[in-house]
Amino acid sequence: MDYIDRIKKLKNEKKITNERLSELTGIPLGTLSKILAGISDSPKLINIIAIAEALECSVDYLVSGEPRNTNNFTLSADEISLIESYRALDGFGQDIVRMIVDKEGERVGAYGSPDLSVSEKSEKKKVQSGAKILPPVASPAAYAPRIGKRSLLLYDLPVSAGPGVYLDDTTAESINIPDNEKTQIADYALRISGNSMEPKYHDGDVLLVENCDSVEIGELGIFILDGNGYFKKYGGDTLISLNPEYGEILLKEYAEAVCCGRVVGKLKKK
Repeated sequence: MDYIDRIKKLKNEKKITNERLSELTGIPLGTLSKILAGISDSPKLINIIAIAEALECSVDYLVSGEPRNTNNFTLSADEISLIESYRALDGFGQDIVRMIVDKEGERVGAYGSPDLSVSEKSEKKKVQSGAKILPPVASPAAYAPRIGKRSLLLYDLPVSAGPGVYLDDTTAESINIPDNEKTQIADYALRISGNSMEPKYHDGDVLLVENCDSVEIGELGIFILDGNGYFKKYGGDTLISLNPEYGEILLKEYAEAVCCGRVVGKLKKK
């Protein structure tokens, strides 16, 4: 049982619908639906905390299955933001943060008598805990092999760049992609079909998509219209193809129109 199963279990026990959970947490229904469907493989910590509070359980229980938080910690908004920022760093950045935290702890006397020098406190901490003193932080280049690749879910059923296909209940596979500033924005990948987004996007291209519930006018996004999936440019009240041979899609003609993400790029074909 993972965190999604535990959320669903508590929802059923408390007879809370997705719509009601969205109201209680303040999380947009589209975002919540993607979290519960497993499309968002790295949900924001602040959303998990909001869900835990709404379901009257601990974050520990949702994440690990522990019935309660034995540390009895309550995170402030600043602490949550700091943790999320730390998680977004690469290995080099995280080592820098840990080094600063250790040094600041020593400075305020967290590891021994205030009368000791910094080096003496460090040695005292080493003797008392048996821990090794961290070596000097390596240069960013030393981390290149560690951050060269990252995994991402690629959904097998293609989004249409033409007439549209159904997106729900699709299977996905994990793929390795280059790890850089551009790809780090992406939450998942989708393969498109059709030619309505040519000449920039072609049949079979794999798009990099950032989870979001809305996009700005002129941005490219993934949209669900009455159950059919489209990759288009958002025009406010229309969806626009880049290929001039295709007409605009009027959103008012559909009962349900949902944005599933912002397209931030595409993978280069090998």
